[in-house]
Amino acid sequence: MPKILSLAGLGLAVLLIGCQNTPKTTYDLVIRNAAIYDGSGNPPFSGDIAVNADTIAAVGDLSEAAGKSEIDAKGQALSPGFVNMLSWATESLIADSRGMSDIKQGITLEVMGEGFSMGPLNDQMKVQMANDQGDVRFDVNWSTLGEYLSHLEERGISPNVASFVGATTLRVHEIGYEDRPPTPEELDRMQALARQAMEEGALGIGSSLIYAPAFYAGTDELIALCQAVSPYGGMYISHMRSEGNKLLEAIDEVIRISSESEVPAEIYHLKAAGRNNWPKMDEAISKIDSARRAGLRITADMYTYVAGATGLDASMPPWVQEGGYEEWARRLRDPAIRKRVKAEMQTDAQDWENLYYGAGSAENLLLVGFKADSLKKYTGQTLAEVAKVRGTDPEETAMDLVIQDGSRVGTVYFLMSEDNVRKQIALPWVSFGSDAEAPAPEGVFLKSSTHPRAYGNFARLLGKYVREEQIIPLEEAIRKLTSLPTGNLKIRKRGLLKPGYYADLVVFDPTRIEDHATFEQPHQYATGVTHVFVNGVQVLKDGEHTGATPGRFVKGPGWKE
Repeated sequence: MPKILSLAGLGLAVLLIGCQNTPKTTYDLVIRNAAIYDGSGNPPFSGDIAVNADTIAAVGDLSEAAGKSEIDAKGQALSPGFVNMLSWATESLIADSRGMSDIKQGITLEVMGEGFSMGPLNDQMKVQMANDQGDVRFDVNWSTLGEYLSHLEERGISPNVASFVGATTLRVHEIGYEDRPPTPEELDRMQALARQAMEEGALGIGSSLIYAPAFYAGTDELIALCQAVSPYGGMYISHMRSEGNKLLEAIDEVIRISSESEVPAEIYHLKAAGRNNWPKMDEAISKIDSARRAGLRITADMYTYVAGATGLDASMPPWVQEGGYEEWARRLRDPAIRKRVKAEMQTDAQDWENLYYGAGSAENLLLVGFKADSLKKYTGQTLAEVAKVRGTDPEETAMDLVIQDGSRVGTVYFLMSEDNVRKQIALPWVSFGSDAEAPAPEGVFLKSSTHPRAYGNFARLLGKYVREEQIIPLEEAIRKLTSLPTGNLKIRKRGLLKPGYYADLVVFDPTRIEDHATFEQPHQYATGVTHVFVNGVQVLKDGEHTGATPGRFVKGPGWKE
């Protein structure tokens, strides 16, 4: 009997020793003690996340696991990386692959292609792109959109990138800058280019219809392009034909294109521009909600400011711009044409989008981007101020600046209502886009000013509108920055904190995240984001860039591995 007890005791001892020697599961990275916002919109929970290589390996209580690298995120939020639904980092990422202004806000995916995309390009378009370059200079050594995005990945970038193919780019490729519909043969070629872009990984068709030559495209042309991408699962996304006097009619056009081409559609930077149009926002929302109830997938994105930014081309009628910049500038030298343009600039136009009139006065136009060194002294001044210095009226000044600068001149327009901004933020189908480049307050970027949204759009949402004004809860804001856009774009394995998803991660302090960029001094980083990981690689550590460039070309639904 004692022998039996002895054997039992020995077995127990062996069992205990075995338990003590069981190795812990080890991961490449473990982030511990975070308030986890998984991107679904559900309330946060306290826990840990483990990463192996580029993939989330586990989520939950990982106290029994170990990480080759570990971060204690106690007191901070951990979420999927944020998606910039409207990025113009197309050139800034060539100049600075870090994408600093966006990485510092937790952006891990830049979505490009608002009307103009970086491909497909023919030889003439390549020459034009080179001639149009301003402060940022680069070789155009690609032809297709997929080649451009692969070029960014190969040279090394910090954020991921994706793009729509621009309806304007397709039109210029086949028609040039003429104000006419495409021939059947030209439309066939435009559709073939759209299909090629989808097979390379594009997300769908993007349009920007207030600008020449996009303005010349009819609804049927846009439907045909969308029909080409529909079999690939693509979507249509549009800077609509009007955000002002014809706002409601423009929404009707988006809905029609979506319905007839059988593609989801999104409205870029939803707004009601111009004081007389502010009351239209409720009816605009009602139209979209009605279409959604009818089964159409209509969504929108926005930026969190009452001013937009584009160029002085948005102050002049499209007819004067037909043929491209050289023809536009030539016409503006003709006294008779100048007189007509000036009269139209002063008119509340119904057949084109007149942002000069919509802004209310030349005091509400801020000049932020010049190509010519001789004009950079006016950077950051209003059109009214420059007109006074030059001794010409604002309309004549605008025309002269376009001629002298060799460009459309970057311009900020104060157009929107703060009440509408708050109303839009609360809509469940609205995501967010900066509509800006991703600069840094250094080097080439300091040669021009910019809109503060380039540095603060996302931090402003989480600081001002979530924490301070409590328009929506933080978990809902994070859903609108993550799984909502990735779901709309049909991007696989991004936008949620789930095992098997790519490890695009943001650690930030919800009590401190804040934008600092202003219209007077826009080149100022946001604060409050501590760590950022892209594809499992840390690109921001304790608020400072690590130098890592793990960003990838994120393919759309038509791409086959």
